[in-house]
Amino acid sequence: MVPTDRWYIERAVWLVAGCVLLASTALSVWVQPLWALVIIATGLSSIVVALTGFCVVGNVLRRFGLTPMLGRKTPTPGNLYFMQTDSWYLERRIYLAVGINISIASVLSIVYSPWFLAFTGFVGTAMVWFAATGFCIMANGLYWLGAEPRLAPLCDVSPAAGSATQVG
Repeated sequence: MVPTDRWYIERAVWLVAGCVLLASTALSVWVQPLWALVIIATGLSSIVVALTGFCVVGNVLRRFGLTPMLGRKTPTPGNLYFMQTDSWYLERRIYLAVGINISIASVLSIVYSPWFLAFTGFVGTAMVWFAATGFCIMANGLYWLGAEPRLAPLCDVSPAAGSATQVG
């Protein structure tokens, strides 16, 4: 679970990307299969964010006044938004995994079967759900495998209390 008490760049990016995935998936199914190229572009953008930290949508959202939670701590030329790339933390792994998976599914939908668009639709739905609720299926799986999140609220686990309480 990530903070949902306010809108920040990373949360809004997932909402925008999820809406783009849902719209382009629907257009690929009902209008023209080549709309899957928009899904591929979204996937490649996600891969670029994971590898370099640079996010076009994040920079637009910064101009609209949103603030980052995973942005670099040091100033960048032109006050551009760059996601932190100092380690492969959980959220960065999600950008990479989502980008690779939706790109592959989109290519397969064009050359093999449109049924692969069911996967991109599922991912788009999951991204919108994550932006709205802070719950992500993939994040929970990666966390279970040992990936360290940076957006998760700090918790104080007290054996005496028997439960975790949010700090801050």
